[in-house]
Amino acid sequence: MTDSRFALTRADIVARLSKTALEDDPGGVHLATIDRDWPTGLQQRLTANLMPAGVLIPIIDRPDGLAILLTRRSADLKHHAGQVSFPGGRMEPQDQDIRQTALRETDEEVGIHPDQVQVIGYLPTMPTITGFAVTPVVGLLGDDVTLEVDPNEVERAFEVPLQFLMDPNNQHLSMREFEGVKMQLAEFHYEGEKIWGATASMVIALRQFLVI
Repeated sequence: MTDSRFALTRADIVARLSKTALEDDPGGVHLATIDRDWPTGLQQRLTANLMPAGVLIPIIDRPDGLAILLTRRSADLKHHAGQVSFPGGRMEPQDQDIRQTALRETDEEVGIHPDQVQVIGYLPTMPTITGFAVTPVVGLLGDDVTLEVDPNEVERAFEVPLQFLMDPNNQHLSMREFEGVKMQLAEFHYEGEKIWGATASMVIALRQFLVI
């Protein structure tokens, strides 16, 4: 039987993210997202000289339920090549704020124009091992959205039901090693795609806001 806690509506997610706000410092991170049992070298990489970046968590209102749009990055990219991620990238000088960064990058990568996105909230800024402080911007899109994927940046775009990602039973643990220390990290598997790393952490952060 489906747990009703994970069958969220458009109104649910708007209400539960209504009190979130964009942070003043796009390069700051929440130290609570960093496990103090991780190796010292890894902790330093996750807190020092981080470059501001923004991603959009696009939630599409499909007739059969809400779905989250994700991308698999091109294998030729410098950072996170071939990994599953949300559309986004580093902040550029012309960007007024991280919200604009996330919307601009989404337009460039998958062809979703900012006018098609209803921004409804923000998640805490998170660090990545590649030196970015990433702020997730949550946006709602209508069922009529169409994609124009840039093959130079995105290998493919795909959707995962929001209900699937909100159910902790679909979250798995994997082991990663850094400086000889093994660490447990969360990941999700859906139709042959593996969602892990910073993207999985953002999904979990979203769940903390949405699932009551």
